[in-house]
Amino acid sequence: MMGVPVLCVAVLCLMCHSSHGLDLKPLLYASQRFQDHGLNPGELASRSRKVLTNPHNFSVDIHMPGVTPTSSDTYLCMSYPVPTSHDAYIVDFIPHASMSTVHHMLLFGCQTPASTRSYWDCGGAWGTCKGASSIMYAWARDAPPTKLPKDVGFKVGKKSKIYHFVLQIHYGDISAFKDHHRDTSGMSLRMTTKPQPFTAGIYLLMSVDTVIPPGKTVTNADIACDYASSPMYPFAFRTHTHRLGKVVSGYRVRDGKWSLIGRQSPQLPQAFYPATKDVVVESGDTLAARCVFTGEGRTSETRIGGTSDDEMCNFYIMYYMDSKHAASFMTCMDDGSPELFQHIPAEANVPIAISPGQMSSMMHMGHAHTDPQKEEVVDTSKAEQVLDQDFHFEQVAGWPQSRLDLGQVSGLALDSDSNLVIFHRGDHRWEMTSFNMEAQYLQRALGPIQQSAILVVDPATGRILKASGRDMFYLPHGITTDQDNNYWVTDVALHQVLKVSSDGGDAALLTLGEAFVPGSDSAHFCQPTDVAVDPASGNVFVSDGYCNSRILKFTSDGRYLTQWGAGSSDRRRRLPFQIPHSLAFLPDKEEVCVADRENGRIQCFLAGNGEFVKEIKREEFGGQVFAITYSPAGGGLIFAVNGGSLFPSGPVKGFVIDYSTKEILDTFSPDEENFQMPHDIVEAKDGSVFVGDADSQTVFKFTPEKLHRSVKKAGIEVQELEEVETFVQTRVKPDHNKSATVQQKQTDAHPPRAQLQTQSRPAAAAAAEQQQLKQKSPSSSSSSSSSPSRGQGLLPAVITTLLLVPLLLVVSIGLFICWRRNSRCEVKSEPSSVEGILGKIRGKAVGSLNLGNFFASHKGYSRQGFDQLSTEGSDQERNEDSSDSENEEYSAPPPQRSS
Repeated sequence: MMGVPVLCVAVLCLMCHSSHGLDLKPLLYASQRFQDHGLNPGELASRSRKVLTNPHNFSVDIHMPGVTPTSSDTYLCMSYPVPTSHDAYIVDFIPHASMSTVHHMLLFGCQTPASTRSYWDCGGAWGTCKGASSIMYAWARDAPPTKLPKDVGFKVGKKSKIYHFVLQIHYGDISAFKDHHRDTSGMSLRMTTKPQPFTAGIYLLMSVDTVIPPGKTVTNADIACDYASSPMYPFAFRTHTHRLGKVVSGYRVRDGKWSLIGRQSPQLPQAFYPATKDVVVESGDTLAARCVFTGEGRTSETRIGGTSDDEMCNFYIMYYMDSKHAASFMTCMDDGSPELFQHIPAEANVPIAISPGQMSSMMHMGHAHTDPQKEEVVDTSKAEQVLDQDFHFEQVAGWPQSRLDLGQVSGLALDSDSNLVIFHRGDHRWEMTSFNMEAQYLQRALGPIQQSAILVVDPATGRILKASGRDMFYLPHGITTDQDNNYWVTDVALHQVLKVSSDGGDAALLTLGEAFVPGSDSAHFCQPTDVAVDPASGNVFVSDGYCNSRILKFTSDGRYLTQWGAGSSDRRRRLPFQIPHSLAFLPDKEEVCVADRENGRIQCFLAGNGEFVKEIKREEFGGQVFAITYSPAGGGLIFAVNGGSLFPSGPVKGFVIDYSTKEILDTFSPDEENFQMPHDIVEAKDGSVFVGDADSQTVFKFTPEKLHRSVKKAGIEVQELEEVETFVQTRVKPDHNKSATVQQKQTDAHPPRAQLQTQSRPAAAAAAEQQQLKQKSPSSSSSSSSSPSRGQGLLPAVITTLLLVPLLLVVSIGLFICWRRNSRCEVKSEPSSVEGILGKIRGKAVGSLNLGNFFASHKGYSRQGFDQLSTEGSDQERNEDSSDSENEEYSAPPPQRSS
């Protein structure tokens, strides 16, 4: 074994506890250095804590205590004691990490951790545990939470001899730390002291000596061991390689028959996916796994190791056994014999193609035994389409189908049936005279809003399904729903947070704060703005608000827990909140994000203890962020809107932001009118996005639509438009059979082209078109210009004829002249006929060419970018008045109360 190449710390620690009993700690590779910043323990209290929910169930949060690695491929560990002197069971693992920061994360169970420090470098001689250790959970590539089947748990505590948890995090590329922020990645464990009939465990098959030659297309790493223990029931599997891995497969081999346990691409989120149903492993069976690698693109050998430039081949089986004779951890590191692997199914060598949508499609580990390959197709949210640059959010025209009678729209939410919930102010408005300098509401005499302030509407049609909230509110602001479909709302006039039933009753189930009394202690608010609810624990988060600068946390029954202010990666430059205006809860990350309105930024915090995680601030926000919402699609998307103010500093629009990279993926705004004051935003289950605008008293709906690659997203230039227009004109044939009456009607319905174009284009373009019109009617121009000369030539002849011939001849000549004139009038009408037909082709009564309609009629094209490029109206003709309403919610917060 001394010839085994250097290994990942996680692998070596496992080998120390393998069934072979080998102690390979001396072979640990040289550690990557990590600078100890001398963190103040009081300043950086442990992120690990026990949260009690009932006598049997509790949760433990284990997080790094604010670390900043200084070199790539650093391994850091921290420990936390099992929080009970008796046996307990882990029934849920919830990761809190992003692959943009963390390469992978492991949770070990130990008798004794390798160090008692708050954290330590476990990539060297320290390791993870002293003595025996076992892996209990593994995470990488933005994998989702893992929930165990009913009556199954990982046993820890007294009888299991697992007295400590050790969290190990591999920081691969430290470019994410160029801002020197401190990382608090980790996980939450949901636990119970109630004995579980079945004990969960991990069986790990891993290769330790595979070598991948450079340039070689296919290299197989095969592992196999005979199984000689009690019956084992696999219910989930996980694959792990680095960048060269193409596919990893695991099998049970019995009597020469290979039964698939699981097969997956290691480039997908490295979650535990459902194992094949009804594959039971018994004594005498063989467990086998194969990793398929490619050496293409490499110029030197790639070996198994701990850095991101090395490789790994791991196949994890998560199983359960009868608790009476269960083993919590087993490993297999033997190379499989060539004779055995001659019969491996051909599928094991078929790479799994990865499309952009699949990177976020298999994000839910179901416990009904479903085919993971099918989940790739079914489980993709439409919101993930925006990750493709060919998609863009566009307004849904004609929504709502019937008018909604709304006041100032202050909040939006979704209920448990995925219906849209609108919170509005009816006939009340927030005005300059609504509050005094002490933030006390001055319009109580108006009484509460008599209209239904809460409307539930069909997200597809906008039809009202339910209405409630009469005579309850004075100035509504934020709204959200909880797991029981109750509404949690804020009222800035009442200075209260209320829990309201969704059954239509106009009464509060729970009230936080004192009515009309602003304050800054734990029992009072000062113009609270929004609420977020943790669907798992029921904990409630309140942003407070216009005259306080804090986030408060309460239990579901209203008991105060804690509060915090703005965060910063540099404590010396911490900038307090300026109107924390909107909240979003991130269930897959256990974080709360805040729209810090007047600071123009989004800040995210751990929901457990309020520790600062990250900040998103972009120039495109224009100095303000009014509202945010979150979608777990694609590893995390934040939808945001900035807003109008007394002093706008940027265009008002919506944003789609990648949570991990902080990059703006898309922006959107209404087609026919501008946002005036977008006040809240929410994403529906089908990927649609709704924006409530307080000033225009409107709710807008947007959906991601595909753009054709050949269409410019920003529209086309006028020159291209003229070319299309000329193309249409050259194919219009004049109609010589129209009567003069019909021609005159067409001329009235379609004014002369030069007149229309003068209204809609610069003078030079209008003059050029007038010149084109003259050139298009040469017969008309020559006829009219030649008429006077002909008249002058005929006059002497007529006089002579009158003197020489009888009166009858004179009358005949006169009739001939009249006939000629009528013929000329008909020629003059040709341009009007062309314009009449062209007007019909253009599809507008005033004779404009709408390219949105033109391209939409051709398969594969989108309307996006063309509807407002009609030749019909100029910027001067459109109503571009985007001035702020006098009833706007003013940017400057009232002075802080002395209390």
